[in-house]
Amino acid sequence: RFVPKRMVPFSFPLSKSALWDPVPMGDVIGAHVTYYRNPRLSLMEKTLRLAYRHAKQNEMKSFSCFLLGTLAVDEDGEGITITIDRFDPGREV
Repeated sequence: RFVPKRMVPFSFPLSKSALWDPVPMGDVIGAHVTYYRNPRLSLMEKTLRLAYRHAKQNEMKSFSCFLLGTLAVDEDGEGITITIDRFDPGREV
């Protein structure tokens, strides 16, 4: 399958002791969620309305928040479904 040129290799934070040899071995493989699966996004209306209301009430042009949900592999194994059902505006502090 097609692998976009924007994909970058995995990188891990530096540590004092390594648990594995960091030298790359073998061929490069794609590890993007859409490489092997067909994704489907499901967003609850209530969650979208809460996020929209929070964005309108927020005085700043951009803000941080969390959309929480579940990830499930379809019964046929060919796709994944991401269901977003909760909105958390987060904390300013």
